[in-house]
Parts: sequence; C-alpha cells; structure tokens
Amino acid sequence: MGKGSLMLPSVPADEYVRPPPRPLVPVAYDKPASHPQQVHISAVGAHHMGITWVTDDRSAPSVVEYGTAPGKYGAAAEAGYLTTYQFLSYTSGAIHRATIGPLEPGTTYYYRCGEAGDEFSLRTAPATLPIEFVIIGDVGQTEWTASTLSQVGAAAYDMLLLPGDLSYADWRPPLWDSWGRLVQPLASARPWMVTEGNHERETLREPDKPPRRFVAYDARWRMPHEESGSPSNLYYSFDTAGGAAHVVMLGSYAEFEEGSEQHAWLRRDLAAVDRRRTPWLLVLMHVPWYNTNYAHQAEAEGMRRAMEPLLFEARVDVVIEGPRPCLRALYEDF
Repeated sequence: MGKGSLMLPSVPADEYVRPPPRPLVPVAYDKPASHPQQVHISAVGAHHMGITWVTDDRSAPSVVEYGTAPGKYGAAAEAGYLTTYQFLSYTSGAIHRATIGPLEPGTTYYYRCGEAGDEFSLRTAPATLPIEFVIIGDVGQTEWTASTLSQVGAAAYDMLLLPGDLSYADWRPPLWDSWGRLVQPLASARPWMVTEGNHERETLREPDKPPRRFVAYDARWRMPHEESGSPSNLYYSFDTAGGAAHVVMLGSYAEFEEGSEQHAWLRRDLAAVDRRRTPWLLVLMHVPWYNTNYAHQAEAEGMRRAMEPLLFEARVDVVIEGPRPCLRALYEDF
C-alpha cells in the first residue's frame, strides 16, 4: 500500500444479472469429540494472536501449544475464554479461546489446540508496509462461497477483513458449526477480523427475560474489542503493519447515534490516531451509508448522519461496506 490516487471501476446497474442461488455446501465432522474444529484466529494487539476452536467434548483440554517448527512446541497458553451457549433446542460445543504470544512479525508459527487433533500453521502480519488485505462480505456457505474461498486461498495475503454476514445461519444453529468447518482451512492460517451484519442478529426470546441478540456471533467470533477500549464485541479497532494502518470495524447494529457508547468510542478512537505514524486509516461496516436497498435504509441513513462527520474530520482514507460490497474513497487524492 502506498499513497496515491485511487481509481474505482463502475458497472451500470442495468448490466448486472444476479446469478441463481446455489445449494449449501455441507461440511460434516467425523473426528473424536475431543479434537478441535472450527479453528480460526484473530490479531490481538501488535504481537499476539487469539486462537478460537470448538470441541464437542466439554472437558477437552483448553490450551494451545505453539512454536516456529512443525511438531515442536516451545510455548503454551491456557484459554482465557471458555463458554457454551443455548439457542432454542440447540446446545453448542465448548468454545475455547486462547491468546498466544508475544509473536514475531512476518513469521510462521505451528500450533495445536487442546493437545489433540491436527497441527495448524499461521503467519503473522508484517511489521511494516506493504500489507495485503483480502476483503469479503456476505459469505454464507453455498457453492458460490466455496468458489470465493478457493480464490482467497490461492492468493498471497496477510489478513482477511469481513464486514458482516458470516454464516447465514439465520436461526438454524447447526449452520454455525458447518460454516466454521468450511472456513477453517483459511481462518486458521491468517487473521480473520470480522464485524456483524444483519444475518448475525438472531434474536433469542425467553420467558421472563429480555431479548438477546448476536448470541451465536458473540460466543463464537470474539474480536479484540477490549484492547481498543470498546465496550462491545460489535465494534472495535486495531493497528497492523507496525502501526502504519489503523482499521476501524464499526457495528451497524449497535447503537450509533450521537450520545451512544459506539459514537463516543469512535470519536475517542479516531482522535487518538497519529497520522504522522499511521498514514492509512480504514473503516469497515456492514450497511452502506449510500444505498437504495430498502431493507438497510434505517441503519444506513441514521449511521451516516451520526458518524460521517467524524470520518471526514479524521480524514479517513477508505471506507469498505458490506452488502453489494463497495469500496469508497473519502478523498479523491490521498
């Protein structure tokens, strides 16, 4: 990434023909209950990585062993996060999350979760520019998804950014498990930094209890929001490439009005960015602020009115938005 002019291609709307739906890609699991599945990783600060996995055996060891050579683990970390959840008649497996590090930048590490199953490898992000992001959204788990993941897997990249709509489970909890297994080959090897979309809003209503939203998403895809001072897993920020890039992941389905926690957090977060040290400032969210999709108008316009002035004031370089994925430069020349 280097500063310069950004040119974006445009395609007339009347030239686009939506492809027909494709069937789901089932991903079964036939390994022992103690073996890890649905392994995925996320960056935690400059020198750590969060490793998340699921076991059907709730008593399986909750530890990650890791090192820089295959099969040789000179370090280990206990999971600091272990949970299960219920959604209607469904009960999840044990969801483990351990933070490993400090890790060296641009380095391959080998690791094993829960003292069982396969060995995985990951590569940490570089310490300086250039850094390469892959950006996908509205992923799901159909044959179209498999095609997209195949293309991603063939690319050389450092980190994947996903602004919402992950599994399309939509109140069918087992689809969270199959999606986790589908993306595991990629999500276990490079950091996946995600934020929520409307298909993560699954609302659980129980007698005599307030409704709960994002139950599965919050349990399974814990992002490092605490490190950026965010009170919610639905929005956060992080530095990468040695601080040369600051990435803000906004929550389209968390309160965003002026006076809300997210609005106050965003103002603080952007004000703390030193643009002399951090030349690149990127913002991602699910709902495009400028769109003609009736289903997204309330969040789009409300969020735009509340937050767009903050982004202009901070001179954000690029905004990346979710459905009908689009890339929008806030400044014509930067």
